[in-house]
Amino acid sequence: MVRNQLIRRYWFGIKIAIMLNYFFRIGWRAIKNNKVFSLINILGLALGLTCSLLIFLWVQDERNMDNFHANGDRLYTVFERVYVDGKINAGYYTPGPLAPELKRLIPEIEYASGSAIPDKLTFEAADKIIKMEGGFADSDYFKMFSYPLLEGSALTALNSPVSLAISDKMAKQFFGSAGAAFGKTIRCNNNKDLSVTAVFADCPNNASQKFDFLINWRTLEEYNASIKNWNANGPNTHLLLKPGADPMVVRTKIKKFLDGYNKEQTASYRIELDMQRFGDGYLYSNFKNGRIEGGRIEYIRIFSLVAVFILLIACINFMNLTTALSARRGKEIGVRKVAGALRSSLVRQFLGEAVFITSLSVLLSLIGASLLLPLFNQWTGKQIELPVTNSYFWLGLAALTLVTGLIAGSYPALLLSSFKPIRVLKGSLLFSQTAGRLRKGLVVFQFVLSIVLIVGTLIISRQVNYVQQTNLGYRRQNLLYIPLEGELANKFELFSQLALRTPGIQSLSRISTQSPSDIENQIGGVFWEGKDPNATPMFTQAATGYDLVKTMDLKLLQGRDFSRDFASDSAGYLINEAALKIINYKDPIGKWLTQWGKKGTIIGVLKDFHYTSLHEPIKPLIIRMAAPGSHGSALVRTEPGKTPQALAGLEQIAKTLNPEFSFTYFFSDEEYQRLYKSEQVANRLSNAFAALAIFISCIGLLGLAMFTAERRAKEMSIRKVLGARAAVLFMLLSGEFVVLVLLALVIAIPIAWFSMNNWLSNFAYRIAIEWWIFGLAGALAVLIALATVSFQAIKAAMVNPIKNLRSE
Repeated sequence: MVRNQLIRRYWFGIKIAIMLNYFFRIGWRAIKNNKVFSLINILGLALGLTCSLLIFLWVQDERNMDNFHANGDRLYTVFERVYVDGKINAGYYTPGPLAPELKRLIPEIEYASGSAIPDKLTFEAADKIIKMEGGFADSDYFKMFSYPLLEGSALTALNSPVSLAISDKMAKQFFGSAGAAFGKTIRCNNNKDLSVTAVFADCPNNASQKFDFLINWRTLEEYNASIKNWNANGPNTHLLLKPGADPMVVRTKIKKFLDGYNKEQTASYRIELDMQRFGDGYLYSNFKNGRIEGGRIEYIRIFSLVAVFILLIACINFMNLTTALSARRGKEIGVRKVAGALRSSLVRQFLGEAVFITSLSVLLSLIGASLLLPLFNQWTGKQIELPVTNSYFWLGLAALTLVTGLIAGSYPALLLSSFKPIRVLKGSLLFSQTAGRLRKGLVVFQFVLSIVLIVGTLIISRQVNYVQQTNLGYRRQNLLYIPLEGELANKFELFSQLALRTPGIQSLSRISTQSPSDIENQIGGVFWEGKDPNATPMFTQAATGYDLVKTMDLKLLQGRDFSRDFASDSAGYLINEAALKIINYKDPIGKWLTQWGKKGTIIGVLKDFHYTSLHEPIKPLIIRMAAPGSHGSALVRTEPGKTPQALAGLEQIAKTLNPEFSFTYFFSDEEYQRLYKSEQVANRLSNAFAALAIFISCIGLLGLAMFTAERRAKEMSIRKVLGARAAVLFMLLSGEFVVLVLLALVIAIPIAWFSMNNWLSNFAYRIAIEWWIFGLAGALAVLIALATVSFQAIKAAMVNPIKNLRSE
């Protein structure tokens, strides 16, 4: 029995080999006999497959982000849902003391950790001073997250105020190896000695948040006393549930957890806690009415559809081009049928040819994808590689080849195998109206997709340009900021005096945040005369120095800026228009305001300016004077064209006052652009894919034009004999395609408007979708269609009619 099974398997393998050899010979012969058509076919499919392959690799990489942790199904991030005066806001910011308190009181929680990442600090060891990026975390952090430790233990990695966990990269930079770094002392920001208690492997590429160090949470509390305040928000809180714990039970228990801690809550101001699986946070991070709605997942969905659509366009091209060849292959089919070939064998033959051509296209697409990956990675900020060692990748590619080949070859196979041999051999090859409508429908479908992509590209480009060029309420050109580290914070007044004497510098101020586009700290507990005792609105707050208005080029509506001429400004406040609307003072200058229990007076009202992303509306803002020695950034306005000269002078001053720290600076406009990294990636990809889809669609249109020219060759010749001009014949042939494109435009407009209006809804400040965008897209589609078919139409109109009529 075993021997019989082996024999059957042996013969089955031989049959498969014979069948593949047969398909190879038939497919290769078809390619040789129709070189131009076959080249266009292979090129169109290869381009579509290359595009789809790159998109699917990107989609897979996006979906893998943050999903490498061993306990990912039990790992959650806490977020707040804030109810303020009938409005609902939400975000991942939480009070600093939250994590240990949740762990202490909720038995379903195994570990909990706060984290504040990223931050850039300066470290000194082994005669080296290097600025690294990292943050602060609780002692449970490495027990929750799967960052492999090369040295040390997760139980002790961050268990003391002087604990420091560093990456393998940081260990090598300072000490040469992970083993040599373990147990060593590193000085942080020239004011605290930390001990290396763990060395972890560098964060993998599929980690959305990368860091080179983590410091124990209690050190952050030393730097920032407000982190202990239950009424202040900022850090993230992560939870690891116990095995078998029900997340819904935990969500119920933490919902009103802050009621016993945040004493500022009232009937009109309350905070609820909720949680989200940590691995979902990268793709689902947008909030709407306090609920998680979308995020990067929208781009996943959009470009997945684009990949499918482009592949369908390429398959449609194959159908149209193969159909265009039917007149040439009609006699071959007729002879084969007369010789006894069954329709089923002809179907297998044409499907085999389609799979063979698809296989060649897949091979070319692999080569193309590998060549384009460096550029693609540069566009997307990724480090994607072809997973050639992954067996599932090859199985998926084989399935894609088979499915694409069957889809692309199905219609031509059924059509060509249906030819009647007598009619074909007589030269009277005719096609049904149904077949004609199907071909035209496929072209309309192609151009619907192409026009949607054109409209999408135009709208995304305009929105990105709007974001980049819109007036933020301050001038970000020639504005840079310098982190106030070490002695620069303590000696800021001296630094300011020396800097203002430096050539190329117009003005200078300071701000308590990292940059002017990163002001996010929200507070309650603000009081003023006439305030409704039941209302507890939230305000964004920041601390600045003198000359803020001049340095940022803000507009004062009332009052004045902070000034050295007024000693009372240490108790003064600047507010924006949004804050004034809430406070509702008719004449605010000189009126009192209390923030964090500190009573002061309003000295100025600023015109609203954007201090966060345009995804968010402008929120009420209160600005106070920064305390001496406080950290943050120095804001510097340079004279146009003199920035290099100004930087050289600033570097010299910084090295003199702060020799233990490297001189670091950032340009405000470059930092602002980083807020829209996802939109910029989408813009680049949509431009490329729209152009590619249009090109592939044009190949399909060329196929239909060739088919139409062959089918109507004798009609055109008769018209020409009867006196029709070449221009009339050109209009007859090309007008049909213009009608198809216009029909595609009518179908595409509502689809494009709905999809792009949905995308623009993610922005609080957005462009309007204007009618001319659709007109431009339609005009481009018509021009592209005419340019594609014109050569074939002119060729058909100029051909000698005797050549086509002599068979009659």
